[in-house]
Amino acid sequence: MRTRLRTMSENRPMTVLEHLMELRQRLIKAVLALIIATLFSLLFTRRFLALLTVPMGDNLPQAIGPTETIVIYFKVALIGGLILAMPVIVYQLISFIVPGLYPHERRYLRIIVPAASLLFALGVAFAYYVMLPAAIPFLLGFMGDIIRQQWTIEKYMSLVTGLMFWVGVIFETPLVVAFLAYLGVVSPGMLWKNFRYAIVVIAIIAAVATPTPDPINMALLMLPLVLLYLLSILLALLVYRRREAATGIT
Repeated sequence: MRTRLRTMSENRPMTVLEHLMELRQRLIKAVLALIIATLFSLLFTRRFLALLTVPMGDNLPQAIGPTETIVIYFKVALIGGLILAMPVIVYQLISFIVPGLYPHERRYLRIIVPAASLLFALGVAFAYYVMLPAAIPFLLGFMGDIIRQQWTIEKYMSLVTGLMFWVGVIFETPLVVAFLAYLGVVSPGMLWKNFRYAIVVIAIIAAVATPTPDPINMALLMLPLVLLYLLSILLALLVYRRREAATGIT
């Protein structure tokens, strides 16, 4: 397997301090992108906020503090900014983690960066259009004949934005696995051999990530996770074959 060190020039590897300086620079770029995207998302935050409350129907959440609405407004703007800034954040992260890419390998970033952003957006959309419409009515109706549900906007938005964010992160699994296959950490055979164990892990993740304890919502998340795992095996196969061809591994 090839090993390469990130270099400041062709002759000298970077020191630990230089690595930290580069990490600082890339973090600054990612944070600046997030700030700019968040400011831009303020233009449509009100509409986004209205969309997030749609799953509650007529049971609108309430604010119980004088500044709670303002805090939620900017929190939603931050989530929108995170989605918009995802391509820049992913690019900076990959550029730091995978140093010293050859020119022909940098071409993969043109695929990886938009693919990571698309998968994250798909995860967010899946949480909003599939999971929330099933979870929110269940939570509102659970023991509704005994307990009157009166959710605060802070609790509701924490549930919704947290679910959307983490499902979006989970949808990045295929690219993470492809990256590990590129490094030689995993192989397609290893992934397929451990498929049954992966199902158990997926079930645990679905049980933790799903906001309701019912098996229907758990299955709604498990199905795409299984499909993502199978997609991960396919991508790992493609990447691993290229790696073997480039390094001469048999």
